[in-house]
Amino acid sequence: MSLIRVLPGVILAVALVGCAQIESLAAPRSQLISGHWLQTNAASTEHVNHDPWSRFLATYLVPGRDGVNRFDYARAQASGRATLESYISMLQATPVSQLNRAEQRAYWINLYNAVTTRIVLDHYPTRSIRDISLGPGLFSIGPWDAKVVQVEGERLSLNDIEHGILRPIWRDPRLHYALNCAAISCPSLPRVAFTAENTERLLEDGARAYVNDPRGVRIEDGRLIVSSIYLWYRSDFGRDEAAVMDHLRHYAAPELVAQLGRWHAPDGYAYDWRLIDVPRPEREAR
Repeated sequence: MSLIRVLPGVILAVALVGCAQIESLAAPRSQLISGHWLQTNAASTEHVNHDPWSRFLATYLVPGRDGVNRFDYARAQASGRATLESYISMLQATPVSQLNRAEQRAYWINLYNAVTTRIVLDHYPTRSIRDISLGPGLFSIGPWDAKVVQVEGERLSLNDIEHGILRPIWRDPRLHYALNCAAISCPSLPRVAFTAENTERLLEDGARAYVNDPRGVRIEDGRLIVSSIYLWYRSDFGRDEAAVMDHLRHYAAPELVAQLGRWHAPDGYAYDWRLIDVPRPEREAR
C-alpha cells in the first residue's frame, strides 16, 4: 500500500485522537509571558475610552429569555465592522504599561473580548470558534495561539493575553466569567464594557449569573454536572474539587446551596462549544 494512500487515514486518525485528548487535557497553565507586562503606573489618572465597545455590545448582544446574552454575528458583520476595527486599533495604540492596575485589567479583558469577536466575524458563518484554525501547527484547533494583535510593539495571541498576562498578574478565578470564548457554554458577555470602575461589580455579577445557570451548574438524573471551566482551570479555583465546591456554594443562590449540600465533588463536566449566535427566528424578528 503506497504512502499516498495511507497518509489521509493516518492524518484522520491522529486528528481524531488529538480532538479527544484536547477535551481531557488541562488548559494552558498560568505563566507570565516575557516582556514588560508587570509594568504599571500607580499614579496614572489616564482613562481608556471603552464607550465604543459598550455601544457595540448594546447594539449586537441580544438578551435571551433564558438570561443568556447571544451575539448577533450576522448583523454585526454587516454593519458593525468599522466600529469594532476602530476600537481595537485604539486599544493597540494605547500605552497600556503606563496605566494603573485597575485600568490595565479592564483594558486586557476588553481587548480579549473584542479581538475574539473580530475573529468570529472574519470567519462567520461558522459552527464553532474551534473550527477557526489560525495556526500555528497542522492540527491546531481554534484561533487562540495565533498572534492576532499588537500591543506596545509586541505581537500577542489570545492565549498570551489570558494565560500569560491576566491570569498570572491578577490571580482571580472570576476572570473566567469575563473572557469571551464565543461558545454557548461560555459565561455571557455583559452588555457594557469593563472599566476600572465597574470591573469588580461585573466580575461578581458574572460569577453569580454563571453558577446559577445550567451552563455552570446543573443537577441531571441525580448527578451534579458542572462546566468544564471548573476542570480545565481547577487550580485557579483552589487546590482540589472541594475548593471548587466551596466556590460554587459561595456564589450559588440559597436553593442551589441547599441542593449542593449533597455533593463533595462534581459527578461530571460538560461544555457546549457551538457558537453563541442569535437563532435565525429571533434574528428575523429583529
